[in-house]
Amino acid sequence: MAEEDGRGPDFCPTLNHPDIVTEVTQTYHTPEISEFARFASVQEAECYANRGPGPYVMQPSKSRLQEILEFAGKFGCQKLGMAFCVGLHKEAGMLAGVLEGHGFEVVSVGCKAGAVPKEEIGIKDEEKVRIGTFETMCNPILQAELLNREETDLNILLGLCVGHDALFLKHAKAFCTVLAAKDRVTGHNPMAALYTMHTYYQKLKDEEFGGK
Repeated sequence: MAEEDGRGPDFCPTLNHPDIVTEVTQTYHTPEISEFARFASVQEAECYANRGPGPYVMQPSKSRLQEILEFAGKFGCQKLGMAFCVGLHKEAGMLAGVLEGHGFEVVSVGCKAGAVPKEEIGIKDEEKVRIGTFETMCNPILQAELLNREETDLNILLGLCVGHDALFLKHAKAFCTVLAAKDRVTGHNPMAALYTMHTYYQKLKDEEFGGK
């Protein structure tokens, strides 16, 4: 239920869990959360043009990169961490240049940091990307720990793999945001598969397709 006088379905959490809603809402008043949450909401509104009294027509006006720059500034960030996939090292360099151009200090860590062989986590040769070769494991926990020790104010994820991003987010101490989610097929635009499920990606509707 998104409206004050709106109607929700039977499974609506707003209607079914008012006690949890009340409890969680109090979290937004804690010192470590309150300003961050407020700035996030302000940033959301500022991403639309012509917000005056109606008739209102939604007019988005800012890219996600611009949002991150503005939000980091609002929150008073000085040191930004960047956890990136080495497959996007060129884009990582471009992003670092943009961030530094706006006055931020940037600490970046690639996913292959540590040069730990995949065998360390039980990967068999036939499970590698390039069978029969030495491969370094992606190391999102090391990425998170290195940025933790740098005491970054905000971390930006750039193209980490599914699962690796989850490990990074679980172990990072600073707040994190995502600029790009890894999608090798769609040029890192994961929503493209959903947008074309009625045409080119109909196979995603097939339950037997999952995991293959």
